[in-house]
Amino acid sequence: MKLLIRNAVPVLLATAALTGVFMSTPSEKASASAVDGLLGSWRGGGTARYTSGTERLSCNAYYTGGGSSLGLAIRCTSPTSKVEIRSKLSVSGNRVSGTWEERTFNAAGSASGSANPGRLSVRISGTVNGSMTVSYTKTRQNVSISTTGTSLRGVSVSLSRSG
Repeated sequence: MKLLIRNAVPVLLATAALTGVFMSTPSEKASASAVDGLLGSWRGGGTARYTSGTERLSCNAYYTGGGSSLGLAIRCTSPTSKVEIRSKLSVSGNRVSGTWEERTFNAAGSASGSANPGRLSVRISGTVNGSMTVSYTKTRQNVSISTTGTSLRGVSVSLSRSG
């Protein structure tokens, strides 16, 4: 059980950001929103911090939608695991809300927070509780995640736009 929690949490949070890919149709796209700067493919890595030490992560992230929706898929690998987070978020003004799931370890929950140009802040609840902040520019993003109630204390990931 300890290994399950240790391996699932980094992906859940790296993503909760960094939380199926939500595809929007043209009729669902509203005017430009604060999350539009995240759209596209990203690649990079970082570190998961546990009570027992740290572990390196290698990640790919994909953001879809835009306007009033944001879908994301984040896949991370470490020396001991592979995880996949997916999230569907609705955007209304600077508020975001929706759901997240981690498919490898069957974890899920809700997400809510705020989106401003260059910054997404989300609280997650469900199987895992925590928070995630994504700070981004056109070419780089930094994801910072913290959790409670698990052996995982946090995740830090730096990504660059790919493709």
